[in-house]
Order: sequence, then C-alpha cells, then structure tokens
Amino acid sequence: MSSERLIYLPLGGAGEIGMNAYVYGYGAPGKERLILVDLGVTFPDMDTTPGVDLIHADISWLQERADRLEAVFVTHAHEDHVGAVAHCYEALGAPIYARAFTANIARRKMEEHGHPEDAVRTASAWPEQVSAGPFTVGFLPVSHSIPESAALVIDTPEGRIVHSGDFKLDLNPVVGEPFDPDLWADVAKSGVKALVCDSTNVFSSHPGRSESEVGPEITKLVESAEGMVVATTFASNVARVKTLAEAGQRAGRSVVLLGRAMRRMIEAATETGILSDFPKVISAEEAVELPRQNLMLIVTGSQGERRAASAQLARGKYRGIELKEGDLFLFSSKTIPGNERGVIFIINQLSEKGVDVVDDSSGLYHVSGHANRPDLEKVHGLIDPQMVIPMHGEHRHLREHAKLAEAGGRTGILAVNGTMLDLTGNAPKVVDYVETGRTYLDGTVKVGALDGVVRDRIRMALNGHVTVTVILDEEDEPLGEPWCDTMGLPEIGTSRAALVEVLEEDLNQFLMRAEAKTLRDDDKLEEAMRRIVRQTAKAEIGKKPEVTVVISRMK
Repeated sequence: MSSERLIYLPLGGAGEIGMNAYVYGYGAPGKERLILVDLGVTFPDMDTTPGVDLIHADISWLQERADRLEAVFVTHAHEDHVGAVAHCYEALGAPIYARAFTANIARRKMEEHGHPEDAVRTASAWPEQVSAGPFTVGFLPVSHSIPESAALVIDTPEGRIVHSGDFKLDLNPVVGEPFDPDLWADVAKSGVKALVCDSTNVFSSHPGRSESEVGPEITKLVESAEGMVVATTFASNVARVKTLAEAGQRAGRSVVLLGRAMRRMIEAATETGILSDFPKVISAEEAVELPRQNLMLIVTGSQGERRAASAQLARGKYRGIELKEGDLFLFSSKTIPGNERGVIFIINQLSEKGVDVVDDSSGLYHVSGHANRPDLEKVHGLIDPQMVIPMHGEHRHLREHAKLAEAGGRTGILAVNGTMLDLTGNAPKVVDYVETGRTYLDGTVKVGALDGVVRDRIRMALNGHVTVTVILDEEDEPLGEPWCDTMGLPEIGTSRAALVEVLEEDLNQFLMRAEAKTLRDDDKLEEAMRRIVRQTAKAEIGKKPEVTVVISRMK
C-alpha cells in the first residue's frame, strides 16, 4: 500500500460564494507537494465589516507550508478567483499560471502592488499542460460570464481530477469559447477520479440560457427608448458589455463607457485579442455636447457600489453627465445576495429623478454565468467521475449538489472550508480539519477576523464611545475633576441635563469616596470608572457605550 496520499482542502469558497481558494496536495502525509487553485476576494459591508476594504481567505495554513507550494492556478479573472493574488504573493511566492486574459488582469494587480509581473505566466488552452511537482495541469476552456474561463484538468499519480471552475453550458456565448461537450467527453475518456464542481445554481430547475438570448431583447428596449439610455452590468462580463454597446449602435446612439473597471476589462479583452470588433466609443466630454436621445452609457455599479458610476449618476452629475426625467436606466445584471439594499437605494434615487428603471426581474435582460441543476446533471454524466465534490456555493448549495451526485449513482461528499479530504482510495474520506477564516484588508494593514479590530469598530458604531480623563497628584489624590469626551452619543439624557455633565458628576462622586488602594491601582480605577460610565449612560440614554479611561499621574 502506498504511503503517499492525494488531498483536497478548500480554504475559501466552500460554504460561501466568494474568496475561492482550493488546495490540492500529493505526497507522504504532512509532506505533500501542493498547488493552489484560485485566490480570490469577497467584499465587505457596513453591517458586518465596516471600514474594511477587501476580504480574502486566511491562508495561514498554506503560508506555513509555502516551501511546498509548487504553483497557483487561476481559472478566470473574476475578483472572487483572482482578486487576492497580489495581496498574498509576498506570503506565498509561488508562480501564478493563467490563460492570457486572466493573466493580463493578474499582472495589472501585481504591478499595482509592486510585485514582479513575470511571476504571472501565461498558459495555453488544453491539451497543453503545466508541470507542477507531482501534478500536471491543463486549462480546459469553458463558457462563463467572463472571457477565457477554464476548468482545470489536474493529473496526479492517483488519477485525474477535473476542477470545473465557474461555468455554464453556453453554445453561443457572444464573446469567448462555447462549451464543447466533445472536448469534455474526450478529457473524461480515460477516467476521472473526482469532479470538483461549481454549485451556485443547483437549485435552479430549468436549463441555463445562452448569453446570445439577451441581445435581441436589449436591442428592442434601447430602440424604444426616447431619452438617454444608461445600462449597468458586471464590468467583467465583456460579452454583455459588447451586447449593450451593439444595441446602442443599432439604435443610432453614441456609446460611452463610464467607470475604471469597465474600461480596464475592455482594454484587457482587446489587448489579448478576445475583442476585435467592439463598437466605437466616445468620451464623456464628447457626450455632453450631444443630444441626450443620441446617447447610450454603459456604466459600472450594478451591485449598488457607492463610488461607482451608477451611484454617482443617481446622486447627481458624473463627469458632466446628468440623468433627467424620461431617461431609461437598465440593470442588465442579477443582484448578488447581500447587495439588495444598495441597489434598491440607487433605484429609488433614480425614480426621484423621473428616470424609468428596468431590472432583471423579467429574465429578459440578464442570464446567469453558472450551470443550473439540469446542466450539472449533464456534466456529471459527461465526465462520469468516481466522486463529486461540490464547491463554490453556500452550505445549502453544497449539500444539495452532493445529494444530486448521490441520486445519479455517484459518491458525493460535503467538504466545507477547512475540511481536508483524502482522495487516494475509491471513496473520499475526511482526514483532518484545518482552522480557516477570513483576513481583512483594512486600509494598508491585514487583520484577522478574530483580532477584534472590526468587532470593536462595530461595537463603537452601535454604542458610541466615551473617553474619560483623570489626573492624580503625587499623593494619589484626584487633581481636579475628571472630564469626558463623547462620540456618537446624544448630548442630552433623560434627566434633561447634558450627558457629559451627568457622567462627570457621577465619576467625581466616585473619586471623592474611593479607597486609597483603588486610587493607587490603575487597573482597578480604570475598571471602576468604566463601569460607572456605562451604568450612568444606560440610565440616561439607554445605551452602554465603549469607554476608554486615561489616567495621568503627577510625579
């Protein structure tokens, strides 16, 4: 019996949608050579992560084993798959492989962070493969909502693994390669040990629709509009951006791209030869000189992002352009769960301006980039793997996908972040649990989710803050009265007196009767004063604020 094993370990993306990071390893237990598939981010929100800029998987386990990491393979250029490569490069140091379009995006990120661009290596499509220790990895073209997406064919001493990446079964995706069932069947011909598979749309019971289906509907909508037309979608959905631009062109409108991410994606697609016939665009400066009924704006901000072009247009002017009554605003996108509040806020702002808003609720103007349930069943049959390991989904998605595999007569297993599977035998088995979590990019500093920084920020946001300052003389007696500074709290409490004055009076009363041993002990004094502030504030305003006590002693 071999002393070596094949392992799979998700560090992010299994049990959530976002910040994908999947480890594969082969070798003696504890000495496996490793590869990492994808290294993405997820985005913060004001309720749970106020002030945080980005979130990526906690890679501590992998960082401790960086000397065993052969390479990072990136399936496609969505932020939840490529967004953390530059943030983590210094910690991991391994070469990064991706197809041309994804590599273009990754190099831009590396350059922004001062890392060598040549650490990102361009890989060709299947059947070419990259050697990485005991693994050989090939990029198998798939259709998705961004160009040059790929599944990975990972050949190991224990058999072939197909890591699906994000995919859909689209035979006419407008931009990029169509799904090729013959190619997939050929890959599976020699046998597949494990299919590690996208689970996002496992609950959608109808077959997925093609990107090409939305073009005619969008064209009809744009042609029927009387005022200016503005459309927003995911900047990375190059096919949709092209469809929108062509609809504007057919309607006799000049096309304007607004938003840095939108322009960057179109530039990358053009530089890598994916786009060669994108309609001519004009600048915002040129647009303000034209009649508004002759304009088609394609803008960033489909998810309600505060600083994106959509939000700025909803608030007022953006680069000299202003929306007015009778204009049309199209959301050619699906709102990601958790972003509803920001999107609805923008829709209402647009409505207040008299702008007509059309969203994706009709299903006419957006199609998903992920395989639906019947599509997943088709791929299971096409690949016919020994085992199916669901990934890229919340817990409920993974569980349902595992059930789907079992219903098809295949072994399915639910492995959330931190679950290490041994794939060596004929059935997967759990062999370890690794501590995983989130790393927050907070300004220029990375903090752990359990470090308390964001927790304290939330507590201050919810409860306000009081700073208490007290000065003691050489005899450990109060020198004057303590004083308080408040933030985020009402000025007047239930006693109708100023809150600061009530707090200072109660603190002064405490100091006047405090025992000498309390006054000599900073810790006891600080704790007592903190308790008094919280008790008094609770009585006055119904809240217990966060409290900082500053004790100064004269020498």
